[in-house]
Amino acid sequence: EVQLVESGGGSVQAGGSLRLSCIATGFTFDDSDTSWYRQAPGNACELVSIIGHDGITYYVDSVKGRFTISQDNTKNTVFLQMNSLKPEDTAVYYCATSLDPQVLSYKGPCPAPSGYWGQGTQVTVSS
Repeated sequence: EVQLVESGGGSVQAGGSLRLSCIATGFTFDDSDTSWYRQAPGNACELVSIIGHDGITYYVDSVKGRFTISQDNTKNTVFLQMNSLKPEDTAVYYCATSLDPQVLSYKGPCPAPSGYWGQGTQVTVSS
């Protein structure tokens, strides 16, 4: 059984940092692309960042220069380092993998009906 478990969320003040972790069991990240998504109250599921199996990364414009995605294959873990956090970063953050390409146009709530998703971790940024 594949399980993804996120951790590292919490409450911070604007300008602070958090590092999210996503550890997988029953699955190895090094063969797949892995994404971080987030969902704020009243909003749709939003793609934040992707790390490809080849190490190529992607970031949504709103987090470029502030967030860094990385992967440690020895620990089967994907990380999202979040710096200079803003109140608008407040959301539940999910890691997801083995997603169909159609998920890129998904406009519903997290999790999308594709691939494997964690249970989410809350990030709250106060001003």
